[in-house]
Amino acid sequence: MGAENLVQPIEILLVEDSQGDADLARETLADSKVLNSLHVVSDGEEAMAFLRRTGKYSTAPHPDLVLLDLNLPRKSGREVLAEMKADAKLRRIPVVVLTVSKAEEDILKAYDLHANCYITKPIDLFQFVKVVKAIEDFWLTIVKLPKGDTQ
Repeated sequence: MGAENLVQPIEILLVEDSQGDADLARETLADSKVLNSLHVVSDGEEAMAFLRRTGKYSTAPHPDLVLLDLNLPRKSGREVLAEMKADAKLRRIPVVVLTVSKAEEDILKAYDLHANCYITKPIDLFQFVKVVKAIEDFWLTIVKLPKGDTQ
């Protein structure tokens, strides 16, 4: 088998401060029909370090998709989203806001900051798994993600 036949995993960055939600997303995506590699950071500053490949993330892969919680310690998801979309090297990475907030102002602000979609996390465990599978089905199988490292 030649190198051209090797399938590269879709690199996903999950920015989530809830260990339980991160674990559940990891388990759900591990069962995915699409080869993926999930990286998890727990706050906004770590997210930006990962995305910009600084510090301990100097060898981090370029994410193909970011799943972003809004309510994060140290730097909010809104700040992360604003920084990503203002950075020419990061702005093309699709960002799925995945948060508990149903507030109309949060939804509008996320879209104003150029989020690619906004999903409210359900409280129910079964529904949360359904949401992650729907993200997988849409973003990892239907949508054509931009490829390549622009850094």
